[in-house]
Amino acid sequence: MRKTTPKKEKDRRAKRTFICIAVVFLVCIGNLFFIQIIRADYYKGKAEENQLYDTAIPAQRGTIYDSEGNVLAQSASVWLVYIDPYSVPDDTVRAQLCLDLSETLGINGDSLMKKLQMTKYRYLVIAKQVEYDRKEKVVEIKKKKYEYVKDGKKQYAYGSSMVGIDPDVKRYYPNGNLASHIIGYTNSEGNGQAGVELYYNNILSGIPGRKVTAKDAYGRAMPLQYETLYDASNGQKLQLTVNSNIQRYLEDALRQAYIDNKCAYANGIVMDVNTGAILGMATMGDYDPNNPRETDEAEVEEEYKRLQELRAAKYEESGKTPTEEEKKKGQEEDRTNAKLNVFYNNVRNQNVSSTYEPGSVFKTITASAALDQGVADQSTKVDCVAGGIRVLTQTYHCNAHTVHGTLDMVGGLKRSCNSYFITMGQRLGVDNFYKYFEAFGFTEKTGIDLPAETQPKAGVTYHAHEGMTLIDLASSSFGQSFQVTPIQMVTALSAIANGGKLMKPYVVAKVLDDNGNVVSETQPTVRRQVISEETSAKVAEMMRRVVNEGTAKNGYVIGYRVAGKTGTSQKLGKSGEHVASYGCFAPADDPKVAIIIIIDEPHGGQIQGGQIAAPVAAQVMEKTLKYLNVEPQYTESELAKLDTTVSNYVGKSVSEVSSELRSAGFNCRVVGNGDKVVSQLPGAYQSVPKGGIVVLYTEGGPVEKKTKVPDLTGLSITQVNRIAAAAGINVKISGNTLVNSELVSYGQSVAKGESVDYGTTVTVYFKSNTGVADSPG
Repeated sequence: MRKTTPKKEKDRRAKRTFICIAVVFLVCIGNLFFIQIIRADYYKGKAEENQLYDTAIPAQRGTIYDSEGNVLAQSASVWLVYIDPYSVPDDTVRAQLCLDLSETLGINGDSLMKKLQMTKYRYLVIAKQVEYDRKEKVVEIKKKKYEYVKDGKKQYAYGSSMVGIDPDVKRYYPNGNLASHIIGYTNSEGNGQAGVELYYNNILSGIPGRKVTAKDAYGRAMPLQYETLYDASNGQKLQLTVNSNIQRYLEDALRQAYIDNKCAYANGIVMDVNTGAILGMATMGDYDPNNPRETDEAEVEEEYKRLQELRAAKYEESGKTPTEEEKKKGQEEDRTNAKLNVFYNNVRNQNVSSTYEPGSVFKTITASAALDQGVADQSTKVDCVAGGIRVLTQTYHCNAHTVHGTLDMVGGLKRSCNSYFITMGQRLGVDNFYKYFEAFGFTEKTGIDLPAETQPKAGVTYHAHEGMTLIDLASSSFGQSFQVTPIQMVTALSAIANGGKLMKPYVVAKVLDDNGNVVSETQPTVRRQVISEETSAKVAEMMRRVVNEGTAKNGYVIGYRVAGKTGTSQKLGKSGEHVASYGCFAPADDPKVAIIIIIDEPHGGQIQGGQIAAPVAAQVMEKTLKYLNVEPQYTESELAKLDTTVSNYVGKSVSEVSSELRSAGFNCRVVGNGDKVVSQLPGAYQSVPKGGIVVLYTEGGPVEKKTKVPDLTGLSITQVNRIAAAAGINVKISGNTLVNSELVSYGQSVAKGESVDYGTTVTVYFKSNTGVADSPG
């Protein structure tokens, strides 16, 4: 007989069952609340990750233009290629796909195979900045069927499910090395790494877009109707103050100086003195921003040897003999570091990031301070004597212990006399000297809109005011024992040129939107008035006389009154090394342009700024002023040296033309045996130097219109004219033509051995090596 369960027991069981069900229900509700409310965003993201591809669309980086609207840097549409390792069905397909992609894209097969084996990933980029031809080959791979066997049955995997193509952007620099230190370069991610590319990176970059694509249960992209595009916002554009033509004038001249003088660096800046706008800025050696990490193997090898010598010296100092393993490891490290060091040296903008000893160019600053403060005038006399000048325990001499005798301020600048400017420094005293040193901007950054401008440091790059001694003052007065950047020096020279205003230098003139509308425009900024207009005019006139009568005669430019000062300094901490420099502006009575040229550690046989820096600046100044349409003003003696235009002689009799040419002071060469002129070189209305040659061609006889250019360097003007006439070419004399008997040619516009037409004009550059020495201390 079965027992019946008491009612109370049944109620307790029912209650327990209800409680259990309620607890389970509440747990489920809580879990649902946790998933759907608290972790909603997380699981939504996971769901979208499984259902959607979200691909960034790069923004078009803003174009960079020069001052005339010529493109200096531009981005173009390219593509990136990615793989979906998860969708690769087996090793057979994986191997074939790896072979196809590595051959097409030129990438390492082993590295690619490792990525293909990462099967938990759906999107791995294998190549960026792929150009059109290679992209089209990848398209063919996407169309390809790859055969494999699964469960004993033949199967096919489609390239389109394993390989994809997305838009990408590549930066191009159409002019190669031109203005590379100003423009800079970008990395593979499209971010600026140097120059204005870095300084203005946020403005140039724009905002990336997105492409959201739905995918099916197998991870394959679904048709276009399931795709959503969010357009990228292109970056803004920059228009620079730099003029490509002036930049080329500067780079061409510096490149030749870099080669001729076998120097560590050759630096130069061309600045608008009235606005602070940089018209040109260059450092040699330079680099190609299209491939910034490409280095010269000879330079890398030289740097490697230097590092190995340092390593050997350290071992010798420690008394330790390295093991073979240590030697091998050290060689590997030094090889890697050598390549990196050369790369970093190439991309470093020496004009803003490195300092140098300004030498005698700084005497213009001391002269300005002395005149402006009223401690001297242009007639103030100082005796430069055989024993030099003594300040406390230190005796100073001029170059090679030269004795200049009694000099006024003009003579002190013309002869670059250390004694004179030490005396001016002592008259100023520490406080007044430091006041002008600071006012001219040597204790602070210039504020130029380029990255990595060096911050001057008291007690490191210059003497701190509170600790400056009379000996420090003496050496500083003629440009020794402290360092400045080239951009500081050219800015200070511009202040002397423009009436005493210290300008803020800049390289970006305008920011433009994607449609070319002006977003912002840089306005010239006067930082402060450093000296009076009267002082400015006096120093400018003295500097003009330095060019016409003193150490800067190789900076002379016919038709333009150039104001300049040479400098030759001893390098701090590098015994036996020098810096040759030259600073100038023109026209002296209405300045437009200032130039600084610096030849660092020259080893070409000459070290003086007047010998190797001034001629470089003269070339750049002449071309720049002519390009800017600054009207030359010739003296009578200069007019006598100018080129003359020849007439049209075709159809005239040979005897008549020959007589006319000789009467006009030209030489004449007749080719052929006819009576009439059928052609001529140079052509009608072209310029020919005074005393130049005109070639007349007649009927009959062999007609040879070509000649080879001889070597015209290392010669006097008379020798150059004689050799050129024998070769049937004309010569234009450029550079210093003030004292013909002292001049030696050092360069020519057309290389020796090059074939040219008879009558071609070759520019030959002259300089003097007499009376151009500064006082390096």
